[in-house]
Amino acid sequence: MEATFSPVLTVCGIDELPGQSSRNVTHVLSIVDPELPELEAFGAYGEHHRTTLRFHDIIAAAPDRVMPHPDHVEAILRFGADFLARENKQASSHVLVHCHMGVSRSTAAMLTLMAQANPDASGESLFARLAAIRPQAWPNSQMIGFADEQLGRGSELTTALRRHYGRQIKSRPEFAEWMTSLGRQAELKMAMLG
Repeated sequence: MEATFSPVLTVCGIDELPGQSSRNVTHVLSIVDPELPELEAFGAYGEHHRTTLRFHDIIAAAPDRVMPHPDHVEAILRFGADFLARENKQASSHVLVHCHMGVSRSTAAMLTLMAQANPDASGESLFARLAAIRPQAWPNSQMIGFADEQLGRGSELTTALRRHYGRQIKSRPEFAEWMTSLGRQAELKMAMLG
């Protein structure tokens, strides 16, 4: 997210949250499973703005599971708009986005926020920046599809996501087995089309 002073951008998982408490985090987007209790780690953080969204990391409907929905991406974009409209654009800022493992929902949300803040940046450059922030990023394809639509990018982000998946499978072959075990074969097929 570009501003007069570029903010620090961090993506992490729940287990990494305590280690972020001393990093002057100013804005937190917390994406957790609906049944997860409130996280205690934020009690050690300084004053910060936080938005919490609750849905599962899935790409196909499943019993007793909450799918990512366009409303969730709208909420992510509201979070981004609030950040971009903050009063003191000169003050240092640190945006932290997390989900359970810091791999899928949070990286999709961070990519969405970066695309919102940098509307002229190509999908490829956004994914390159995301991979620099979180090398193990495997963004949730449903969320990226909603972001494409809501940001008016056609299918540019989804097309770049396919290529990102392809690069991830080459550099992290274990992701193929992992995503298969999670029922994410549709994303593996996207990687082959990338």
